[in-house]
Amino acid sequence: MNLFNDFIALFFPKTCYACGNNLYTGERIICTSCLIHLPKTNYHKDKDNAVSRVFWGRVNIESATSLYFYRKGSKVQHLIHQFKYKGHQEIGIFLGELLGLDLAGSNGFDMIDLIIPVPLHERKIKKRGFNQSEVFAKGLSNSMKKELDTTSVVRSVATETQTKKSRYKRWENVNEIFLLKNPEKLKGQHILLVDDVITTGATMEAGIQTIQKVPGTKVSVASIAFAQH
Repeated sequence: MNLFNDFIALFFPKTCYACGNNLYTGERIICTSCLIHLPKTNYHKDKDNAVSRVFWGRVNIESATSLYFYRKGSKVQHLIHQFKYKGHQEIGIFLGELLGLDLAGSNGFDMIDLIIPVPLHERKIKKRGFNQSEVFAKGLSNSMKKELDTTSVVRSVATETQTKKSRYKRWENVNEIFLLKNPEKLKGQHILLVDDVITTGATMEAGIQTIQKVPGTKVSVASIAFAQH
């Protein structure tokens, strides 16, 4: 079977989604060089980090982290573009599993009860075909061995894209867009809220506020990437 796979690879080589170079036998999704050199934040090791500070004075969270730093024109941006807009969902699963391995034994994240992806409105899911945050969350769930909950928090309003909005406009755009469908399940739980990229944190903030309407909930946050200002 390996010989057959190698033969197929001669004509249809698999390439790294970050840099585009061919993958060697044993590599998948991202080549070894990119795995080593992509800019990991390692924020799960530092409770007082830049992602946590995004939420200071706005909402109370337990812990916060992102897998990579995000910069325009970077390999991380290319990786997320391939995942989010080209439909390569295997990237999201892989990155979730990668971060999940770090978080599983990390102080603060090891006490998570549920993983909830930031929900997309059904109109956007129909257009894109999937919720990128949910796919990433599946990877986290796989490696952290924690339950994935995609039904307790839903998106009730289809918002405009956030890309070119100011911090205040982003907050205004997502204020009160989420609804609780199953609050009893969340009571007293430590929830990991998951998104693809954290920039101003406005979407996450709206999600956290919605979840924290349930008594006794604690919320931590995680994302694939963090866009520093």
